[in-house]
Amino acid sequence: MAAKHYVALLRGVNVGGKNKVPMADLRACVEGLGCTKVQTYIASGNVLFESKKSAAALTRELSDALRSTFALDGLVNVLLLSREQMHQVLAQAPKGFGAQPAKYHSDAIFLMGVPAAEAFKAFNPRDGVDRVWQGDLAIYSERLSAQRTKSRLSKVMSDPVYKRMTIRSWQTTEKLAALLESLAS
Repeated sequence: MAAKHYVALLRGVNVGGKNKVPMADLRACVEGLGCTKVQTYIASGNVLFESKKSAAALTRELSDALRSTFALDGLVNVLLLSREQMHQVLAQAPKGFGAQPAKYHSDAIFLMGVPAAEAFKAFNPRDGVDRVWQGDLAIYSERLSAQRTKSRLSKVMSDPVYKRMTIRSWQTTEKLAALLESLAS
């Protein structure tokens, strides 16, 4: 079996001073699972690697390793995406999404085992401030930067379904896709 290239998005690490996971220790943890070409990107829980294991096995092993290796205060969820799935996230973004960073804050809200239609129901965009689009693996959210304090995105965080999502800025999403591509070459 040929090695596949993955990005793991960790939900709930290094947020607000909780669940601190140093990136060097995270790399060592993932290497300890037999993964190669391990690299992290910014301290918000993004790790890229190569492995011959299945995504399901890796997700389970990484979840277990995080709990046993780090002092975590709460649940840390792992979303593993293949290179092909990251391509899909980029391809399904609305035309021009993220192209005006001075005007809009643009985010990919990745879905962690929740159907896209169910997750999308949690969003109630404010006219003139928020715009949201549904993809298969992510919800795409833009907020007018000048009025971001009026955005309803924070209300989604109080919905129970939010525990099955993890947010990355569009800039981070694009960078992770590019890193995943370079990992594969």
